[in-house]
Amino acid sequence: MSGRRTVAIFRRVVQEIRRDRRSVALLFVVPIVMTGLVTFIVREGQAPEVDAVVVNDAGPVGIVVTNALDTALATEGGSATIVADTAAAEAMIGDGTATVAITLPAGLGGGDSPTITILTDGLDPAGEANQVAAVGRALVTAAAGATGANPPTIEHTTLYGVPSDDPMAPFAPAILGFLAYFFVYILTGISFLRERTGGTLERLMATPVARGEVVAGYTLGFGLFATIQVALLLAWGLGTVEVPEIGPLPAFSLGLGLPIAGSPLLAFLVVVVAALGAVSLGIFLSTFARTELQVVQFIPIVIVPQFLLSGVLFPVSSLPDVLQPFVLIMPLTYAVDGLRQVIVAGADLATPALQLDLVVLAGVAILFAAVAALTIRRDVA
Repeated sequence: MSGRRTVAIFRRVVQEIRRDRRSVALLFVVPIVMTGLVTFIVREGQAPEVDAVVVNDAGPVGIVVTNALDTALATEGGSATIVADTAAAEAMIGDGTATVAITLPAGLGGGDSPTITILTDGLDPAGEANQVAAVGRALVTAAAGATGANPPTIEHTTLYGVPSDDPMAPFAPAILGFLAYFFVYILTGISFLRERTGGTLERLMATPVARGEVVAGYTLGFGLFATIQVALLLAWGLGTVEVPEIGPLPAFSLGLGLPIAGSPLLAFLVVVVAALGAVSLGIFLSTFARTELQVVQFIPIVIVPQFLLSGVLFPVSSLPDVLQPFVLIMPLTYAVDGLRQVIVAGADLATPALQLDLVVLAGVAILFAAVAALTIRRDVA
């Protein structure tokens, strides 16, 4: 082993990385920015704002508890009001007028520990857990102060979602949406870069083919494989195939079998439209890269922030106010929400929230495709 040759290789690697400003930034700047962003979200995350409606079956005691609850929630910008019945409360949860519905039982104020039911829509498990915890603490204090009886037991139910004990079920929409978006971006970015570095794109640009036609053709090509990838991912996640016992092999199942309240085809549509946006994004960003490493270097800039701000990791409702505008421009936000609407709430194409998600995702795909068509020429020798 030659020390001189080893040192020569060491110097070449150091010089190559030092001259690549993107690699230097990835090594030293991006980790600081990302850890700072995560720390800011955790430290400055706002307390959940709860707009509660109360179904009062407890009579005068329930009125006292509701007033005490309203005072407690008002410190965080929330409120608590009494509604006529359970149907009215569920309607307000469904249309977003209220975030939490509370049912005060008739036995409240007696000697036994009553059970108070808290209802949320079930679309954002992590965010709703924070809201239920806040309401639960306020309810225990309010009920104890108003009745002097034993603290109540809190029971949490959801308006949407299919019955399931699978702990993965609440997180399935966010994880499926993120994984599809992430892997489609990697596939497209690296594949399109190879088209450029291999000279294929340069030869195409020397023909009468327009830039828009080039981008559209590549988008359709990559989009085909992205569609197949999405189909396999959803089939694996939502489906299950029971394989019977074969000889010495025990019976087993293929697929995760995650529960879905809506149409699997509609969930497929949401992910495909999001994936087409990832295809356009991959084509656009790959025009600024010269190596596969540089394509990967865009991940902390364009993918990780979406992972942090779109509701995959942190509840959107708990993010600091200064970050809320960025949430609205993240394509993954609408992909995750669209999947939650279909998988959890059973939404169809007539649902306004799902319509908005699909329109935004389609607009993002068209926007990045148009921008890629404008920038593609200058990257061709």
